Amino acid sequence: MMEEGGSEFNTYPIVRRVNSTHTIMMDADMETGTRTFPNMRTKPYTPLIFRVLLRLNVRVLFLLFLIGFGAIFYMGARTSPIIVFVISVCILSFLVAIYLIKWVLAKDEGPPEMVQISDAIRDGAEGFFRTQYGSISKMAVLLALVILFIYLFRTITPQQEASGLRRSTSACITVASFLLGALCSGFAGYIGMWVSVRANVRVSSAARRSAREALQIATRAGGLSAIIVVGMAVIGIAILYATFYVWLGVDSPGSMKVTDLPLLLVGYGFGASFVALFAQLGGGIFTKAADVGADLVGKVEQGIPEDDPRNPAVIADLVGDNVGDCAARGADLFESIAAEIVSAMILGGTMAQRYPSGFILFPLVVHSFDLIVSSVGIFSIKGTRESGVIGLTEDPMAILQKGYSITIVLAVLAFGASTRWLLYTEQAPSAWFNFALCGLVGITTAYIFVWITTYYTDYKHEPVRTLALSSSTGHGTNIIAGVSLGLESTALPVLVISVSIISTFWLGQTAGLVDETGNPTGGLFGTAVATMGMLSTAAYILTMDMFGPIADNAGGIVEMSQQPESVRDITDILDAVGNTTKATTKGFAIGSAALASFLLFSAYMDEVSTFAREPFKQVDIAIPEIFVGGLLGSMLIFVFSAWACSAVGRTAQEVVTEVRRQFIERPGIMDYKEKPDYARCVAIVASASLREMIKPGALAIISPIVVGFVFRILGHYTGHPLLGAKVVAAFLMFGTVSGILMALFLNTAGGAWDNAKKYIETGALGGKGSEAHKAAITGDTVGDPFKDTAGPSLHVLIKLLSTITLVMAPIFL
Repeated sequence: MMEEGGSEFNTYPIVRRVNSTHTIMMDADMETGTRTFPNMRTKPYTPLIFRVLLRLNVRVLFLLFLIGFGAIFYMGARTSPIIVFVISVCILSFLVAIYLIKWVLAKDEGPPEMVQISDAIRDGAEGFFRTQYGSISKMAVLLALVILFIYLFRTITPQQEASGLRRSTSACITVASFLLGALCSGFAGYIGMWVSVRANVRVSSAARRSAREALQIATRAGGLSAIIVVGMAVIGIAILYATFYVWLGVDSPGSMKVTDLPLLLVGYGFGASFVALFAQLGGGIFTKAADVGADLVGKVEQGIPEDDPRNPAVIADLVGDNVGDCAARGADLFESIAAEIVSAMILGGTMAQRYPSGFILFPLVVHSFDLIVSSVGIFSIKGTRESGVIGLTEDPMAILQKGYSITIVLAVLAFGASTRWLLYTEQAPSAWFNFALCGLVGITTAYIFVWITTYYTDYKHEPVRTLALSSSTGHGTNIIAGVSLGLESTALPVLVISVSIISTFWLGQTAGLVDETGNPTGGLFGTAVATMGMLSTAAYILTMDMFGPIADNAGGIVEMSQQPESVRDITDILDAVGNTTKATTKGFAIGSAALASFLLFSAYMDEVSTFAREPFKQVDIAIPEIFVGGLLGSMLIFVFSAWACSAVGRTAQEVVTEVRRQFIERPGIMDYKEKPDYARCVAIVASASLREMIKPGALAIISPIVVGFVFRILGHYTGHPLLGAKVVAAFLMFGTVSGILMALFLNTAGGAWDNAKKYIETGALGGKGSEAHKAAITGDTVGDPFKDTAGPSLHVLIKLLSTITLVMAPIFL
C-alpha cells in the first residue's frame, strides 16, 4: 500500500479508512490540519536520584561509582568468593542491559503523529507513577515505624542473644532491609514502565517496515527490563548479606553464626511484597477501568474499533498498559525472586549447620546464571528486513518459544554445574545429583505451566475456540463458557504442583543428608531447589511478559495514527501473541508462588520454633480455633478478590459516564470534527485507582496481624501460649491454597475471554461488528479485572502473607 520511507509516512494530515471503503480526513485543528495530543503533566518527570546524579560533574560521578563498586567488592571479598561471583555477574548483566537500552533507543520513532501519541502515553504513565509511588512510599515509611516499634520491644532468639545482637540492632536491621526491599521493588517497577513507554512507538514504527524487526524490538525492550529487575533482586540481597556479614563480624568468636544470618533478610522480602501489592492493585485498577470504559462505550455502543482516536478513554487505556502490566509486573516478579531467594537461604542456613555454607548462597548463584542464560535466549531472536504480515510466514509465538527452549537447555546445564559446585559434600557424595534432579523437576514444571496456560488461552487451541463459538448464541452463554473454562483450568496446574512438591521432597529426603539423630533433612531443601529451578529462567519469562503490553501499546499507536491496514495487521498479531505471553507468565508466576509459599510456610514454623524455644512441627486443624484461622485465611482471598474487582467496576462506571458525556456534548467527535478530552479520562482513572487500591491492600496487610494478635491474647488466657502462632499458620496455609486456585481461575478465564474476542476479530464467526463479537466483548470486559487486577494481585498476596508473618512472628507469641 505504501512503500517504506515514502512521503505518506511523513506528511500530515492523514487519511483514515472507514468501513474499508470510505475515507475521512481527520484534522484535530480544522484549519491548520495538524493534530496534537495533550500533555498529562506540566513538566518532564525524572526521579530525584537521577536528577541529583545528572547535576554532578562526570568525573565526580565516575569517582563515586568507582568508590561504590570498590566498597561492594571489598565487602564481597570479605564475605565469600561466591558473593564476588554473584555481584560480578549482576554488574555484567547491567552492562548488557545498557547495550540493549542504547540499541532500542537508536531505533526511529516514526512520523510526528506517532511521536505525539507516544509522548501523551509517556506523560500519563510517568505522572501516575510518581503520584502512586509517592503514596506507597508514605505508607511504607509508616509501616517501617511500626516494625521498628515492634522489634524494639520483642524477644530475641537464643542465637541472637548468644551472639550479643541487641534488640535495637535487630530492629534497625529489619527496618533497613524492609526499606531497601521496598525501594528496589519500586525501582524495578519504574524500570519496567520507563522502558515500555519508549519502546512502544519504536515497535509501531518498525511494523511499517518489517514484522520481524517489530518483534525483535519488543522482545529486546522487554529483555532489558527483565535483566535489570532480576539483577537488582539478586545484587540487592547479595549486598545486604555481605554488609551484615562484615558489619556484625559473622563467624568470628562470640558473634553471630553464618547459618543464622539469612533470618535477618526477611524484611527485604516483606518490603518488596508490600510495594508490589499496591503497585499491582493500583496499576491493575487503572488499566482495566480505562479498558472496560473504552470498550463498553467505544466498541459496543458506538461501534468504533479498538484504540480508535475518537474514543476519549483510549489514551487512558494505553497509559494503563504501562502502569498496570509493565510497572506492576516488574515489581511483582522482583518480589517473587526476592521472596524465593530469602526463603531458600533460610532453609540453606539450616542445612549449613552440618554441611558446607554453599547451601546458603546457592539461590544467588542460580539466579546469576539465570541472567546469563536468559540473555542468550533474548539475543537468539534475530531481526530481518523482510516486510509483510508476520502470520503469513512465521508464528511469533513459535519464535519466542524457540528462544525459551534455548534458555531452558542452558538453564539445565547451568543448574547441574551449580549443584555440583555448591552442594557437593563428602558426607553424602551423591546428594548434589539428587538436588540437580530437583532443579530439573522445577524447570520442567515451569515449562509445563507455560504449555498448560498456552493451551487454555491461545486461540489456536480448542478451549478458546469453543469459548468463541459460545459467543454466537449470546452474551450469557459466553460468560457461562468462560467461567467453566477458568474453573476447569485449575486441575492440571494443581496436579503438576502436587507432583512437583512430592517428588522433589522425596528426592531431597533420599539425598543422604541427615541431622544429629540420623533423620533425613534434605526434603524441604529439595523443594526449595525445585522452586529455584522453576525461577531459573525468570528473566526470559519476564521478557515474554513485557513483550505483551509493549505490543499492545504499539497496536494502539498504529491505530490512533491511522497507519495502513497492513501495519495494523502486524501489530494485531503481535498483540494477540502478547495476550498469550502475559497469560503464560501469570500461570508461571502462580506456580512459582505456590512453591515459594510452601518454603516460606516452613520458614515461618522454624522461626516460631526458634522464638518459642520449643518444637513447632505441625498444625492440628482439628482444634476449633486453628480451623477458624484457616477459614479466615480462605475468606480473605475471596473478599480481597471481590474488593479488587469491584474497584475496577466502580472506576469503570466513572469512565463510561465521562465518555458518554463527551460523545453527547461533542457530537463532532464521531465525524472527526471535534477533539476528545483524553486528559480528563486519564485524570478520572488515576484519581480513582489511587483511592480504590487502599482498602484491599490494607485488608491484606492488617488481617494476619489482627488474627495472630487476637488469638495470642485468647491463648494467653486459656493456657495455650502458641495458639496465636498456630492460628496464623492455619490462616497462612488455607489462604495460600485458596489463593492459588482463585488466581489460576481468574488468570486463565480472563485470558481466554480476551483471546476469544481476538479470534473473532480475525474474521471468524462473523468478524468485527457481528453479534458474536459483541458477546465476546462482554466476556472480555468481565475478564479484564480477573486477569489484570485481582488475579495478579493474588500472586503477590500469597507471598505477602508469608513474608508479613515471618516479620511479625514475635507479636504472635
